[in-house]
Amino acid sequence: MPDTLTVAKRIMLDFAARTGLEPVSERPKRYLWTDAFAVCNLLELHRQTRDTEWRDLTLRLVDQVHTTLGRHREDDSRTGWISGLPDAEGRLHPTRGGLRIGKDLPERKPAEIYDDQLEWDRDGQYYHYLTKWMHALNRVSRVTGDPKFNTWALELANAVHERFVYVPPAGGRKRMYWKMSLDLSRPLVTSMGMHDPLDGLVTYLELSEAAGDFGEPLRRHDLSGQIADMAAMTRGLALATDDPLGTGGLLFDANRVARLMVRGTPGLAEILQDVLEASLLGIKSFAAGGTLTIPAGYRLAFRELGLSIGLLGASDIRDVVTNVPGLPDRAAAEGTCEALVRFIPLGEEIGRFWTDRKNQMTPGWNEHLNINSVMLATHMLPAGFLAI
Repeated sequence: MPDTLTVAKRIMLDFAARTGLEPVSERPKRYLWTDAFAVCNLLELHRQTRDTEWRDLTLRLVDQVHTTLGRHREDDSRTGWISGLPDAEGRLHPTRGGLRIGKDLPERKPAEIYDDQLEWDRDGQYYHYLTKWMHALNRVSRVTGDPKFNTWALELANAVHERFVYVPPAGGRKRMYWKMSLDLSRPLVTSMGMHDPLDGLVTYLELSEAAGDFGEPLRRHDLSGQIADMAAMTRGLALATDDPLGTGGLLFDANRVARLMVRGTPGLAEILQDVLEASLLGIKSFAAGGTLTIPAGYRLAFRELGLSIGLLGASDIRDVVTNVPGLPDRAAAEGTCEALVRFIPLGEEIGRFWTDRKNQMTPGWNEHLNINSVMLATHMLPAGFLAI
């Protein structure tokens, strides 16, 4: 049986070929969420093999995402960068207008009637996709030592925050739109993602810390106001979910929060405990639901793999928590971490199930082939995604 690294290499090379990355296509198929995970996988393959071809493939993918999803669609009457910048300036600042999702259908026009089902297939901008891309860009800076990618992530954070975050007409706490139009001029879905403020808070802190490490001046890209917005929105949120992908995202955030605290980021102790407890509730709910006994044709691989990726970092969270300064209830945090670690075999079971080729021979696997396969590779190479 091939080893994990060999399988991950094959998955990523197949993905590169299917989506027009290698060999290069004039019309590559880019999708922001999948590409963010793919960047982290390619970086980890470079780290483990020291083969510069994986690094070069990473940089080519970043460029393709920006030149494809940072520009208007071919079926749009508008052309050029969605930021509205002239071509040369847009290439220097490719994230200043945000980035398209990469959905098959064009965004809903202002006069079109909203259709809940159809909206899933329409383009636009998702905040939680954008934060994944910010994280991926930051990882490129960390691995290559080039601060340019972190700067692009900071520019992206600044560009989208002011459009997604708003004060309700009746006043009160700020909220977020879940989905915005390509040009960020109007909301397409007005509800708020339950984890978007938390994800934004942790991502902004990650970017700011990295910028400081690179010695980059933050005056133009200061996120202190945005961080305050996200902290206020996160406070008191009910974070627990029975969605495995959402719970995996909570574990990812918990991992980053713990690492940031060890590096001296203040004010995160209460958030860490809340996220750990919500993660444990979500995992217990998933485990009790019997999903793992259901045939492959009735399951969504990428949602389960999101949980498995988060679980594979549980030991790291536990190890970090023992060194986190200033925890108000260290015993409770350590107890929650120990409970999370006991579910690592569940994550491993998910990975084994979806690695089995017979479980990949379903319409659901092939309908979401790119996201399923790339996240399976992330399960095999979790360190590349979970690092900050």
